[in-house]
Amino acid sequence: MPFAIYLLGLAVFAQGTSEFMLSGLIPDIARDMHVSIPAAGSLTTAFAAGMIVGAPLLAILSLRWPRRRALLVFLTAFLLVHVLGALTTSFGVLLATRVVGAVANAGFLAVGLATATGMAGPDAKGRATSVLLGGTTLACIVGVPAGALLGQQWGWRAAFWAVAVVSVPALLAILRSVPATAPDPARTSARRELRALRSPRLLVTLLLGALVNGATFCTFTYLAPLVTHVTGFGPGWVPAVLALFGLGSFVGVTAGGRLADVRPRQLLVTGGALLLVGWVVFAVTAGNPVATIVLVFVQGTLSFAVGSTLIAQALYAAPGAPTLAGGFATAALNVGAAIGPSFGGIAIGAGLGYRAPLWVSALLVALALATAGAARGVRHRMAHHPEEAPAAAPAAP
Repeated sequence: MPFAIYLLGLAVFAQGTSEFMLSGLIPDIARDMHVSIPAAGSLTTAFAAGMIVGAPLLAILSLRWPRRRALLVFLTAFLLVHVLGALTTSFGVLLATRVVGAVANAGFLAVGLATATGMAGPDAKGRATSVLLGGTTLACIVGVPAGALLGQQWGWRAAFWAVAVVSVPALLAILRSVPATAPDPARTSARRELRALRSPRLLVTLLLGALVNGATFCTFTYLAPLVTHVTGFGPGWVPAVLALFGLGSFVGVTAGGRLADVRPRQLLVTGGALLLVGWVVFAVTAGNPVATIVLVFVQGTLSFAVGSTLIAQALYAAPGAPTLAGGFATAALNVGAAIGPSFGGIAIGAGLGYRAPLWVSALLVALALATAGAARGVRHRMAHHPEEAPAAAPAAP
């Protein structure tokens, strides 16, 4: 892999820390801002909403920009809104900074995926994707627990300052290491790239990505209250549990990167089935500390192995639209990141307890498996009865 791809991963580390760190900060933010825990959880939903809107929109707007310029603009905006978030005393302003920061993050990730996979070559999209997402998993291992520790020691605002500080070397690294190439005329037409996205296989893959990521975020957003109120761990255990989830996610995205280019179907089918079983078992055994420790790691591994493979498959499904495919893949994952915490918050608000998000996660993965099975059935039927096929039949990834 070209070294510049790893530097893009550094920026994704800072952004992933921001996206995930609220899992360990929600109780403190709720107390400081005088809002409920589900209301504080809406900060995660707001971030996801910004990613949903920002990813395809900024992917289109930046098609005519040199990729290095686009990356620098998006990362600078991301840095500045975290400074504002650290300073504000208004929950409304904090909510707005999460949306704007997410829009900038989405634009960066869409262009970053296109840049990384372009530098890696046509047969290494899975490995390039895993390097970028490795920044996210390292955020789970190091950044998110560190943010939780900073929050416990100096307040949640310290975590926002830390994200802004970490973004500075990433900004300088991109300035020095990403080639300052002019935009490719072959990829500057939004209409041309949008036409390339008319792939039933791509649409199914995006839907599966949204459902699987929804399951991941549904539980992860409320992991801190889950392990303290249901499992019985003290607050000091929260950073360690978050780090364990991050370690599992790193293992998962690394394995996914190695298999996504050669055996994606086997990984998705087996990993998806195990992911469903894991959420159900976790829901049943969440009161057991040993089971919780094991399943936090296992579910982190499976969630990111399946999720990263789905991103790579989206890029493979639209080779003629690398920037917009990355943008729509980012948007789809964040549709899941929005609906997951929302459904989890609704379940908690309905009085079902902090164990409820685990059941919601299981339901979302079950729906993903059913969707993949239905798409595969349609493809099989059309293969044997082509006279029934429309212009294109959906294919399971």
